Amino acid sequence: MDPYDSDSSGYEDEGDYTETGVVLGYASEEIIEDTITHIGGWPTWIDESTPPSGEFAKCKVCNNPMSLLLEIDAELYEHFPDADRRLYIFSCPRKPCNRKPGSIRALRATRYHKIHQPAQKTKKQETEKKDVEQPKVQAPKPDLGASLFGSNTLTSSVSANANPFSLKQASAQSSNPFAAPVASPAPAPPTKAEPQTNTTPSTSTLAESFADKVRVSSPEPSQQTEPQITGPPTPWPSQSDFPTPYTNFYIDAEGETLSRPPTPKIPENVTIEAEDADAGSGGADLKDTFESELDKAFMKFSTRLAHNPEQVLRYEFRGSPVLYSYTDAVGKRLYESSLAKLGNGGVKTVSSGGRMPRCESCGAERVFEVQLVPHTISVLEEGRDDVGLGDGGMEWGTIIMGVCSRNCGPREVGVVGYREEWAGVQWEEAGK
Repeated sequence: MDPYDSDSSGYEDEGDYTETGVVLGYASEEIIEDTITHIGGWPTWIDESTPPSGEFAKCKVCNNPMSLLLEIDAELYEHFPDADRRLYIFSCPRKPCNRKPGSIRALRATRYHKIHQPAQKTKKQETEKKDVEQPKVQAPKPDLGASLFGSNTLTSSVSANANPFSLKQASAQSSNPFAAPVASPAPAPPTKAEPQTNTTPSTSTLAESFADKVRVSSPEPSQQTEPQITGPPTPWPSQSDFPTPYTNFYIDAEGETLSRPPTPKIPENVTIEAEDADAGSGGADLKDTFESELDKAFMKFSTRLAHNPEQVLRYEFRGSPVLYSYTDAVGKRLYESSLAKLGNGGVKTVSSGGRMPRCESCGAERVFEVQLVPHTISVLEEGRDDVGLGDGGMEWGTIIMGVCSRNCGPREVGVVGYREEWAGVQWEEAGK
């Protein structure tokens, strides 16, 4: 098995190490610039006066409020320049709910801060106007990367996405994303759009951009309109209704680097019997025999995470997750769809998001954005037994979050919308 075989895109081989397009998150007890992105603790909302429906807080098994595992300030201004975004993952800590569908749920919050007009319609209007006023002239496309970050050195495979974990930073628009919601949006001029200006400086603009640490690669998103859908008017529960939250840890983010892997060691409790001991099997044969005894998906998963063992999450919008297993329901869904047969009988690896359930709100395909990995459990559960907060114990191997590729939500300026997204949970297996 190639040690650099990956489920993720954007490889850059530098000899002794390999860089990928994946962003890794590390737990930190210290307060950092981005105070929104964290594991554990309590959720915060884009607009605190507009929390989601209380139905999103409930475990689908026991119908009780769940604990927050993750909140990410997931702004992607290159893909969704008019929208603020946050992602949430909740989990039920009660033992009877373990391993049951609906005990882990994912949520996306969106707020548009600019009047939205479908891209296709805008282009059509501009073309009709040019046909009347002047001959068609093909204008060069602006360098988006240079305009955002003052650089023209970006490669075609690595784009200058805004920081998915940071607060609002310099972006293509000048409107203040943290400004108070507008009661009623102003009508858009038919032929000319006036640029918006900030009236109230936001302290969040002082935060360090995540793009200063790493660039996140991803292709262009589709631009289409979506229907508006509102959830049931159930109030969000009070904090006293929730179980004791996990300790809050902020997230420090860095790009993933894979070092040259060490020679795999065989655990002491594994015995390998060579069929032909006199043949003098070499180290390569021993390694192949060992790998054949174990789940190759889990070996690949463990090897990949071992490069950066302190990681608690992996982020790559429109990328591919690292699978804990190929044989469970999630593994079969994603792994089988990631193999596209070629005409000559070969196999080519493609994106793993193809068979995620489509968005229930607008019907668009879902794409991978973030996954939690097992070290998150170690961080969040440390010390809970010592203070009498021992829960049933989390028993998942990874939680994969797939999101609507269109970022559907209410299009009125300042209106916050919430959508439940797909949480693909791969549970621990015996012996792993």
